[in-house]
Amino acid sequence: MKWPRKKNNHQPSLSLEQERAEKLAELGAKLSALRQEQGLSLEQVVVLTRIPRRLLQAIEEGNLNELPEPIYIQGLIRQFAEALGLNGVEFSSTFPISSAPVNSQGMGNISPLSQLRPIHLYFLYILLIFCSVNGLSQLLNNAVLQASNSQNQPYPQQKSLVKPELAQRKDSVEVQPISDRLSDIHQGQAVQIGVTLKASSWIRVVADGKTEFEGILPEGTHRIWKAQQQLTVKTDNAGGVLMSVNQEKAKEMGEPGKEEEIRIAAKPKF
Repeated sequence: MKWPRKKNNHQPSLSLEQERAEKLAELGAKLSALRQEQGLSLEQVVVLTRIPRRLLQAIEEGNLNELPEPIYIQGLIRQFAEALGLNGVEFSSTFPISSAPVNSQGMGNISPLSQLRPIHLYFLYILLIFCSVNGLSQLLNNAVLQASNSQNQPYPQQKSLVKPELAQRKDSVEVQPISDRLSDIHQGQAVQIGVTLKASSWIRVVADGKTEFEGILPEGTHRIWKAQQQLTVKTDNAGGVLMSVNQEKAKEMGEPGKEEEIRIAAKPKF
């Protein structure tokens, strides 16, 4: 004998998990359609929201298994909606996060900051790690670059960088002549010298006690100086200077890279 069954007029209620799945599928379909209408790719939405692509794709496909806890899902939906120009709080409020029914009006009394704090902390943590690693990398790169520059910086070899100091030292300290040679010239004739530079060299020329020239002459330069009584020529690179006296054959003043001073004096009349 079969007992008559009591007719149940109430429809079976869906489980909370099923409600979330159905609501996620509904919201994800709307977001996907709106994104495509605006001509945006998922990669572009990733740039706007800072949400990984796999999570955005899971929202559009309604795949709960690929998403975190419900409270985080609601925050992700809110950011997704705001990136597409919707009211993110209102749009995401319909996604159930607890067994209690969701009241969109009651949601207005809840501070969005307190509700979404875990989401904010999650992205703040990622941003903090990224900034820390990036800053540390830049500091290390700058330190390595400075160390490399200090090791590879050559010592100054150009004469133009050291010659002003050398000239000041020569002016302040009495220079002892390295050599003092007199030329055999005719009585009563003026003294004339000509110099030709084989290499860039510093030269100082004094005629009758007056400095006629002091500085660096480049390679290939030819200059002539005259004096009535005495000419003094000094250089820091004797091998790079060819000197001729009274149009005689030019000769090197000395050894390359060494200082040399030569005095050419006219013989006094008797």
